[in-house]
Amino acid sequence: MKFKLWPLDATYSVVGGVPEVRIFGISESGDRVVVVDRRFRPYFYADCPACDPESVRSQLGRVAPVEEVVAVERRYLGRPRSFLKIVARVPEDVRKLREAAAALPGVSGVYEADIRFYMRYMLDMGVVPCSWNTVDAEATGEKLGNLPVYKVAEWGGVTEGFPPPLRVLAFDIEVYNERGTPDPLRDPVILLAVQASDGRVEVFEASGRDDRSVLRSFIDFVREFDPDVIVGYNSNQFDWPYLAERARALGIPLKVDRVGGAPQQSVYGHWSVTGRANVDLYNIVDEFPEIKLKTLDRVAEYFGVMKREERVLVPGHKIYEYWRDQGKRPLLRQYVIDDVKSTYGLAEKLLPFLIQLSSVSGLPLDQVAAASVGNRVEWMLLRYAYRLGEVAPNREEREYEPYKGAIVLEPRPGLYSDVLALDFSSMYPNIMMKYNLSPDTYLERGEPDPPGGVYVAPEVGHRFRREPPGFIPLVLRQLIELRKRVREELKKYPPDSPEYRVLDERQRALKIMANAMYGYTGWVGARWYKKEVAESVTAFARAILKDVIEYARKAGIVVIYGDTDSLFVKKSGDVEKLVKYVEEKYGIDIKIDKDYSTVLFTEAKKRYAGLLRDGRIDIVGFEVVRGDWSELAKEVQLRVIELILTSRDVSEARQKVVKYVRGVIDKLRNYEVDLDDLIIWKTLDKELDEYKAYPPHVHAAILLKKRGYKVGKGTTIGYVVVKGGEKVSERAVPYIFIDDIEKIDLDYYVERQVIPAALRIAEVIGIKEGDLKTGRSERTLLDFF
Repeated sequence: MKFKLWPLDATYSVVGGVPEVRIFGISESGDRVVVVDRRFRPYFYADCPACDPESVRSQLGRVAPVEEVVAVERRYLGRPRSFLKIVARVPEDVRKLREAAAALPGVSGVYEADIRFYMRYMLDMGVVPCSWNTVDAEATGEKLGNLPVYKVAEWGGVTEGFPPPLRVLAFDIEVYNERGTPDPLRDPVILLAVQASDGRVEVFEASGRDDRSVLRSFIDFVREFDPDVIVGYNSNQFDWPYLAERARALGIPLKVDRVGGAPQQSVYGHWSVTGRANVDLYNIVDEFPEIKLKTLDRVAEYFGVMKREERVLVPGHKIYEYWRDQGKRPLLRQYVIDDVKSTYGLAEKLLPFLIQLSSVSGLPLDQVAAASVGNRVEWMLLRYAYRLGEVAPNREEREYEPYKGAIVLEPRPGLYSDVLALDFSSMYPNIMMKYNLSPDTYLERGEPDPPGGVYVAPEVGHRFRREPPGFIPLVLRQLIELRKRVREELKKYPPDSPEYRVLDERQRALKIMANAMYGYTGWVGARWYKKEVAESVTAFARAILKDVIEYARKAGIVVIYGDTDSLFVKKSGDVEKLVKYVEEKYGIDIKIDKDYSTVLFTEAKKRYAGLLRDGRIDIVGFEVVRGDWSELAKEVQLRVIELILTSRDVSEARQKVVKYVRGVIDKLRNYEVDLDDLIIWKTLDKELDEYKAYPPHVHAAILLKKRGYKVGKGTTIGYVVVKGGEKVSERAVPYIFIDDIEKIDLDYYVERQVIPAALRIAEVIGIKEGDLKTGRSERTLLDFF
């Protein structure tokens, strides 16, 4: 029978010596099912045109069973080539056969031997996760776990449609941590909260130090609710590994997947819960550079899920104190409820996009957030490569090679009124398509120009075939065409409808993947890596921007700044004429992206702030969206920006800024500040024993380690600077060790945090360090303009 399946998870198992692919999903009737296929076999390619297939099969058969070796015609980097397709019996044998094949005489390369078996199946069969796939399959009458099993006869392709209603479960745990970093062999899970998409919110609570009932209640809830998606926040790094280890320590099988098994760590560091999609929302939040401090409470506030002042906040290092104090336990209980509600609220905001990103990239939902941008692009390219008969190149170890970006006009520091930011829509994808920039169209030095001619990148001189269309441009055209169709469909629905949101997230996913293609070709981990492609893209972009700037100036338009794929121009002048010129000459759409009443530029590129016409402030590149500054310094800088942009003139702005900063300094001197605002957060970028010098955050990390806390590469350290000693690094102390705010070195925060953060902005309008220290503002030439 034919029906539609929305794949949620994929895996395989070897049953009776035969690999069985298992696709877990939701049918169009809403049933949770698993479809299996035992006909597919793992394979890879060997490059050996002169090899005899039977001889190769005979030689490899001494290493592991080989189903067949057959000569096939494929393409490699756009050129026809003969390969041997080597088919193994089970996936576990591929590694041995790959190594043996690579050692055979005449074999110059082995390809696609590192593609995971179930992903290979999905690529070849055209099965797309988080999309409606037509399948012809018969019910076997058997069950896998509680799911009915269907045996696949044939896949029939992907059809349009909206996602089915999903059962979503959010969870969050709190752990007893008296000795710093909790140890799952010793420290119990004292609270575990869940929120389900049916509206239930429950908290499972330990009995003193006995948490057996917590784990059993959680397991029972998961099995009863049977979620399709489980969401957590930093759950791949903490909650799941802790629960798994704790369950083993207690001898409780953590049977929460759909086939009666426990979660297992899988690719990209994510934890797989078979048959369900386990999504760690922290993974995708980590890609938002504007959210520097990514604690759950701050992220929930950023996305409008829950305000910090409306929830209970418990210092992480004091959780055990709240647990031991019966009077504080209700607060701790509310704390974990607020955490799980925040997690569920974030899922409502982020899951629709992740679902579309899964569909576009081809990565299952549980992997797509954890995978890097490069890996998402690569799986999408692998899908297109199979359709086009392209054999994918291997990944190689490479050193990073820098190349020049597309900045063409440095900003002049100052305040500007009535400024438009013009955005070149999909500039890099358009350049790649227009000039056929792709690894397979690149001509090495010494290669003659083909009859069809070449495109030559300006400045760098790299040559690319004009024809036929390259692999990357072909994929880009399909992505852009898909996005156009989705945006047309979008017009049929009101903006507040569920259909509109799904389609809007899909067009956004398509746009993000298309825009990521340029960066992918310059990513050293890419199969289709070619630095010359990425370098040529930015070279063409620079040439286009320079030409457009020159045309604009001739047309009487004042250009203030040119950056990558955007121009900042004064609102006066014939902007429409400029837009028409770009569209006609380069085939690139250009639109007014932002309309500023005032913009403040510093001397640095990619660092500016503007007051939009609707009153919002847009900030790019300043410390308020970067790290290694305290919250107080960030707040000061944000407020200084606001004061400058909203003042009537420079003189008024200077007076307001000086008064404000002096007020902050006075409050600091009087200790009228929260400790939280003084914390500086910085992440360890390597293990502690790899540091030769000890900057402040490393010194603080060492102190934490001495107290029993687990710290290492990737740990974010929160520290404050205290009095005493000469070197700042020796006075950096973990904030959790501070019991009296008067131990803080306030001079450090005045001299090294507040004043420098303010001056980064204020010096553009003539304010000097002495003005902020004395509280007086001297008149400058700027006052007369």
